[in-house]
Amino acid sequence: LSPLPHLLLIIIPFMLDFTDPACTQIGDLEDAQLIRNGDIMLGGIFSFHSSWKNSQDNYEKSPQRLQCTSLNFRDFQFAQAMLFAIEEINNSSDLLPGVTLGYKMYDTCGSIARSVRVALSLLNGNDIEALPAEACTRPAQVQVIMGETSSSPTAAIATAIGPFHIPMISHFATCACLSDKTKYPSFLRTIPSDYYQSRALAQLVKYFGWTWIGAVRTNDDYGNNGMATFIATAQQLGVCVEYSISFFRTDPLEKIQKIIEIIKTSTSKVIVTFLSNMDWDVLLHEFSRNNLTGYQWVGTEGWISDSQIAATDKSHILDGAIGLSIPKAHVSGIKKFMFNVKPLNSSNSVLFREFWEALFSCKFNQSNSGEIQKICTGEEDLTGIENSFTDMSLMPIFYNVYKGVYAVAHALHEKLNCNKTCDKNVQLDPYTVLQQLQKIHFKTKEGDFVYFNDNGDPPAKYEIINWQPRENNTVEFVGVGIYDASLPEDRQLSVKNMSLIWAKNSLQVPVSVCSEKCPHGTHKVLQKGKPVCCYDCVRCAEGEMSNATDSISCLKCFPEFWSNEERDACIKKEELFLSYEEIMGALLTTASIFGTCMTALVAAIFFRHRKTPLVRANNSELSFLLLFSLTLCFLCSLTFIGQPSEWSCMLRHTAFGITFVLCMSCVLGKTIVVLMAFKSSLPGRNITKWFGPTQQRVSVLGFTLIQVIICIIWVTMAPPLPIKNFKEFKDKIVLECDLGSTIGFWSVLGYIGLLAMLCFHFAFLARKLPDNFNEAKLITFSMLIFCTVWITFIPAYVSSPGKFSVAVEIFAILASSFGLLICIFIPKCYIILLKPEKNTKKNMMGKGPRKP
Repeated sequence: LSPLPHLLLIIIPFMLDFTDPACTQIGDLEDAQLIRNGDIMLGGIFSFHSSWKNSQDNYEKSPQRLQCTSLNFRDFQFAQAMLFAIEEINNSSDLLPGVTLGYKMYDTCGSIARSVRVALSLLNGNDIEALPAEACTRPAQVQVIMGETSSSPTAAIATAIGPFHIPMISHFATCACLSDKTKYPSFLRTIPSDYYQSRALAQLVKYFGWTWIGAVRTNDDYGNNGMATFIATAQQLGVCVEYSISFFRTDPLEKIQKIIEIIKTSTSKVIVTFLSNMDWDVLLHEFSRNNLTGYQWVGTEGWISDSQIAATDKSHILDGAIGLSIPKAHVSGIKKFMFNVKPLNSSNSVLFREFWEALFSCKFNQSNSGEIQKICTGEEDLTGIENSFTDMSLMPIFYNVYKGVYAVAHALHEKLNCNKTCDKNVQLDPYTVLQQLQKIHFKTKEGDFVYFNDNGDPPAKYEIINWQPRENNTVEFVGVGIYDASLPEDRQLSVKNMSLIWAKNSLQVPVSVCSEKCPHGTHKVLQKGKPVCCYDCVRCAEGEMSNATDSISCLKCFPEFWSNEERDACIKKEELFLSYEEIMGALLTTASIFGTCMTALVAAIFFRHRKTPLVRANNSELSFLLLFSLTLCFLCSLTFIGQPSEWSCMLRHTAFGITFVLCMSCVLGKTIVVLMAFKSSLPGRNITKWFGPTQQRVSVLGFTLIQVIICIIWVTMAPPLPIKNFKEFKDKIVLECDLGSTIGFWSVLGYIGLLAMLCFHFAFLARKLPDNFNEAKLITFSMLIFCTVWITFIPAYVSSPGKFSVAVEIFAILASSFGLLICIFIPKCYIILLKPEKNTKKNMMGKGPRKP
């Protein structure tokens, strides 16, 4: 910047004559549009006009005054509401008795610069000259300023008057920025802050499931700050904004066309707006030309309950719109007062004439254009007139103006120590009035409490409004819910879904999402480079589930459970164990019972022929003990079938180990008996006396007792217990017996194997005995089968999964048992039953006829 202006600011004060007895105002005076004197003056700033004519300044003379255009009936209504409240207070004997309130109201024409200018005029007054001392010490011309309607001019005024602590009360400036007391220390308002409205809109959008939306805002403090708070809150709630575009009513047509193009090419069907009624006056015309219908609009208190916008919307662009509005209000007597417009003529005849001509569509003076116009008489009646001035749909805002004036009156009432009369000697200054305003708490005649919080804001409460088309192209603003910020967060929003109408007169809630909801059994996976609301639905992996829509992740099932086919629930895993009901279990059970019966049958045959030489040979006592042990071997296999339990796990392995050792001990005893008998038949040898029946019993008992001791140690130190094996199969549980101690298990098997090898060794040594006496061959063959079975058992057992390992063990038990039974006893049964002639002592001693 050029240093010249700064230099002039330094030089000019030194050029002034400080001996001049008076301060002279430089520049044109600002005349109040409406004025009435009183004991205490209140200022009012309203936009009686909404625009102005642009003028070209040539910098050769002072800029011209703004030429205001476009009369704004809404702010006339707000001014009337202020006049009504002042009139009520002046006529009241309870509030400020003996004190009259006056007012000075200025027109800002919607200009921020002019707003600041008239605000400073309210502070200084319009005196042309004043003594220097008086100019610096006299009180402000007004105690409080009422207004402005929009946020941006309000912020500018509050910034200018804040250092002077002049209270300012707005009825319609909602920008959350105005709650900042460091910037706007003297600002108060009777309308809730957009901080609450923005959060309420975000909750409303989330409530209807709209997670993919567009946003259009007015390019000023109201739109920018409100939308910023909304977007921040919406993102916290999981709502994504596809686009956010700004607009101001003075923007060129190309900007509006760009907005329309963005909306048409987007995929979101819900559009949240922070716009004023003046913005919609411009936008609706272009939206109608481009047939921008079918979108669900969400609005703020700035336009959602404005009947003039509804009347302008001939193309039904906004049908079904929903948004937040100041709750409905009623002020008794205000409508009748507003319709009496003649008192407005008392202050400014120029403004009144313009207002009257616009209100009744007439002219006081005929123009020279030759056009015939209706003549104004000044006696016209508002009865039957329908325009924005006679529209009472903004009654909640009138009520805000009304409450603001009454707040000032109550503060003054306390400050002037009013009872039946007021102390007029009290020196008022705006700062003390501001302090008193911040403490007021009163109840209006309509029953509403008025007070301000630490930020100068009132309690936040909104009504949810739905635009519902009716006959004759009219729109009814239907209340469909409430938002009350004073309630707990989960109860703040209350919506009546039954009475809603949406865009295109639909009764179904519109859908506006980037991606459809993920159903049960899937979870969301974000699409690369897109917002969090855009995602793909991926099916949960095996063993995981999701039973809610839009799950962020799938839940892993507990170890005993597995996901179903739909992946929306965890079901209990199938428990696998060898049961009696399945085919394999039934076959093995049948084989076990058959073996038991077969052994019992052999035992019965032997018992019946117990006195025959064949049975008595080789110690019949061992034969019967062997048959008993084989019976136990067949039966112990049944303990491996069925659901494992603590007793069955310990029983199956110990019973198996002990019964097989008993069996091997008997076979070993019989083998030794055969071998001893052969050795004792040689001349000069009598070995049988060293291995007689007593020694045989002791050997069987001793060999078995060793296995019993092994099993006791095993069961005592680390017993086999039932476990659930989750590793074998993903979707099944294998119920099996944990060995507890693998050393114990393999010790039991190893001991059985040792005895089997001894049996095989001794039987092999006795294989050369005479045929008629030789049982060793049968034992040798049976031990060969036994060892083969158990040697192949080891790799088969280790590699078999789940219940098949149990089946392999049972098969090994049954196969080895059948091998012993068939190889040792069936040939004898054959001789006993079918060849009785060979069952003689002579034949047993080898003295019978030999084979050729």
